[in-house]
Amino acid sequence: MTPDSPLVDKIHPSPNHGERKKPPTDTIVLHYTGMATGDAAVALLCAADSHVSCHYVVWEDGKIWQLVPESRRAWHAGASFWDGEADINSRSIGIELVNPGHDGGAPPYPQAQIDAAIALVRDIAQRLKIPPQRVLAHSDVAPARKKDPGEFFPWARLHGAGLGHWTAPAPIRPGPVYRQGAMGPSVAALQTMLAAYGYEVTPNGIFDEATRDAVAAFQRHFRPEKVDGIADLSTVETLRDLLGSLPA
Repeated sequence: MTPDSPLVDKIHPSPNHGERKKPPTDTIVLHYTGMATGDAAVALLCAADSHVSCHYVVWEDGKIWQLVPESRRAWHAGASFWDGEADINSRSIGIELVNPGHDGGAPPYPQAQIDAAIALVRDIAQRLKIPPQRVLAHSDVAPARKKDPGEFFPWARLHGAGLGHWTAPAPIRPGPVYRQGAMGPSVAALQTMLAAYGYEVTPNGIFDEATRDAVAAFQRHFRPEKVDGIADLSTVETLRDLLGSLPA
């Protein structure tokens, strides 16, 4: 195995990968490891009986390890969905950032780690021609199960480096809100916008659990100031602005 990126500091092969089933590779999914130490996370990602892996691990000090060749389907996203596709593993590159995550107190990502992640995302996106709107969070593609890389991941900084899709979040202010149990045309319109962006939501006019989870995932990525799964004016306006800024 040889590194796919010139930024790789070490090859640490994982046996957990297979053939890609749905080309092209057009998505990057960012994760946190969610374990107490990076060593424990890498051990899990490389254990033959764990059935999990990723392409890259970015350590706190900025070191980058490659575990799976980019040409292979790593097992990082699990049951997932984005923009009409259910097998995200087959279309994506998985990047794990060493961080204990929400259960570990949600510590900030170190500067060196974010710098390395930005450089790696840029390298992959340029080589594979991955569009900005397909640089995603694990929580975006699996909102009912996952929170990583978390609302404390600096998505705005990533965008400031020319990567990922972003808009300044609309300010939080009083106004109509939609929450689980709400029904009607306004809920259907919200669901249609979420689905248009890529989330797995059915525009049925009922604010169900799937809609709540998608709203929370959207907030975690694009309106991190308040993550509650309730669609307030700020959430709806931010979503509308993002849709309006998608490439034609």
